[in-house]
Amino acid sequence: MMWSEKYRPKNLLEMVGNEEAKESFVKWLGKWIKGTKPLLLVGPPGIGKTTMAVLGTKQFGYDLISMNASDVRSKQKIQDILTPVLGNSSVLGKPMIFIDEVDGIHGRSDFGGVDALVDILKESTVPIVLAANSDTSDKMKSIKKVVTTIKLRPLPPRLMRLYVEEILKREGASIPIGNMIKMIIDSRGDIRSILNSAQALSGGFEPQLDKSYETNDVETSVNLFFNAKSPEEAQAILYSLRIDPWEKINAFYSSVITSSLHVNVLCEMLDVLSEADMLYGKIMRKQEWRLLRYLDGILVKLYKQGTAIKYSKFNLPWPTLNRIRWDGMAIKGLTGSLAKQMHVSRSTFSTFYLPYLLYCMKNKSIEMVLNESDNEIVQKEMALIK
Repeated sequence: MMWSEKYRPKNLLEMVGNEEAKESFVKWLGKWIKGTKPLLLVGPPGIGKTTMAVLGTKQFGYDLISMNASDVRSKQKIQDILTPVLGNSSVLGKPMIFIDEVDGIHGRSDFGGVDALVDILKESTVPIVLAANSDTSDKMKSIKKVVTTIKLRPLPPRLMRLYVEEILKREGASIPIGNMIKMIIDSRGDIRSILNSAQALSGGFEPQLDKSYETNDVETSVNLFFNAKSPEEAQAILYSLRIDPWEKINAFYSSVITSSLHVNVLCEMLDVLSEADMLYGKIMRKQEWRLLRYLDGILVKLYKQGTAIKYSKFNLPWPTLNRIRWDGMAIKGLTGSLAKQMHVSRSTFSTFYLPYLLYCMKNKSIEMVLNESDNEIVQKEMALIK
């Protein structure tokens, strides 16, 4: 297991550094009521913005709905994704919206995304947390006016060294002091990066990185990779992306599978991704982390100059994702009605009864007998699903 995952904090108290920011976040979420301004977390990559949001939702009993800049670039996307959540908060439980990399809303694909997002932020009906690497761009100015900003700072070198030494002690590993100092300097206070680097160095692997491409932004890295002018440039970009290996494989898979590619090219790329997946599976099964050094060597074979591929977070097209969201609401209503009829919980009905019931209905081997009011509800919900 990657150390960045193994030692990921399990609660807010386990997060290292930024004590004032954590305190402000806890006070905001703990006292949240309708009308409270949304929260903007600002700070460089890898210092815990996303972790803080995830742990906060668990600690205060919220259901996290997570998205990033690519999901909110246009007014239409914002309406498709957020309107069902904001308009049906009671149906969806206790939601909290988290939008990562909100400062990445830019370019020609931004058709009213910022304005539509600002309108929602002004009248939010559920807690909304935004995260940004920087808040200095022109488009961030309008967002900053309607949010409360909390800034997270990179961990100081001394604290980073103490933290890494503690992890190395737990793992029974060591790193030469010279490499340790260089690693801390290069990490720039990024905890995720330094843990991945420490694990690689302790295993005797140190890839040669071109610092001019170094970034922790997955979207930027994937797009730069496919737009590279040569295999060497693509390899440098790929090696500079130090994130969890499974996250890296999945980022390329979702980007490839949602792009319009010739069937032969798609087959070749899926073969490469299958090879990477098999290597990762072997690493996980046998805990042979030394094999990790070969992962980027496999993924670099995805590079083909001139291939029109753009980063996509999801491996399903938006019409399908929206259908899943709306059908989920319909199914929830349906299961609630039928669970009462069968005197079981909604969870039990959804898990054990519904699949069998749908199978029987499809094969016309069962007739449903309900009273008039329940029959009307079920017919409406079934119509929505169809």
